[in-house]
Amino acid sequence: MKTRLPSLPTVLTAAALTLALAAACVLALSGPATAQAPAASAGPKPALTVKQVLAQSSTWPQTLSATGSIAAWQEVIIGAEIGGQRLAELKVDVGDRVKKGQLLARLSPGTLETDLAASKAALLEAEASAREARQTAERVKTLQGSDALSPQAIDQALAADAAAQARVAAARARVQADQLRLAYTQITAPDDGVVNARLATPGALVQPGQELFRLQRQGRLEWRAEVPGPELARLKAGQLVRLAPSGAPAVEGRVRRVSPQIDTQTRNGLVYVDLKAGEALRAGLFARGDFVLGESPALTLPQTAVLLRDGFSYVFRIDGSKVRQTKVQVGRREADRVEIRSGLSAGAAVVESGVGFLADGDTVQVQK
Repeated sequence: MKTRLPSLPTVLTAAALTLALAAACVLALSGPATAQAPAASAGPKPALTVKQVLAQSSTWPQTLSATGSIAAWQEVIIGAEIGGQRLAELKVDVGDRVKKGQLLARLSPGTLETDLAASKAALLEAEASAREARQTAERVKTLQGSDALSPQAIDQALAADAAAQARVAAARARVQADQLRLAYTQITAPDDGVVNARLATPGALVQPGQELFRLQRQGRLEWRAEVPGPELARLKAGQLVRLAPSGAPAVEGRVRRVSPQIDTQTRNGLVYVDLKAGEALRAGLFARGDFVLGESPALTLPQTAVLLRDGFSYVFRIDGSKVRQTKVQVGRREADRVEIRSGLSAGAAVVESGVGFLADGDTVQVQK
């Protein structure tokens, strides 16, 4: 029996297939290792470029914050002293600054001038009668002890003199009263100040005690701060107050008086603060203020370095190329800086800004 050998083309084809399979196996084994090598050598890329800032120790004023309204130091109600007269003329309006004794309004005198003239005439008549009675009394006194006049006639002459002098006094009082009533037609300012309100109307019939103007005495304003009762003991007259009125520039003031009692509803007490005069200040403005109690050391950072998250405050400490989220407790604020009461030590390096884009453990590049 003869054995048949494979032909040469068949042998070559089988060899080519074997080589192709071997090459595919080599590529399959070496490909992943080759692809992973560059990725492993590249390393993680920084997430964000940041600038660092150091926590600084400084001395800050110790303050107590409060809110309240600005009001007139004293407000005087100016009214009519007499009634039944018409308002003839108004000299001032709301917002005018006036001096003590300045004429604000004038009432029509009506019959007051005539009444005064009649009273003066009556006084002259009473004085003439009194002079005559006095002369008679003097003559009678020289005849006392003689039989020229009876004791009864002498007593009558002396009594007539006394009555005449009393009538003079009464007539003089009527003249003074009529002069005062006539003076009341001139309504003047009781003190320097600013006219806050004008309720008078020209031509109106004025009644006694009717309010015509309201005067802010001396143009002075005060801040009436509402302070919690337990904090009142920390305040005293003369302390500096820094005030930030709503819609007006910041001003300074001094504590004038601390209320001796506390409101039973709010449990707050009033503190009266004298303010420096300013064109932008108005009675009725709401204001926030800080009572300066003294000074104390403070560890501070820029406010941009503090992140408020889930009701807590955090900073991001720089640890090499990583950042670590650190919980802190904040306190006072001054301009663009905030006090760090706990959670951080002086000189600690933290991220200055852009903290809202960071997470704990992020890789960063610190800007030099």
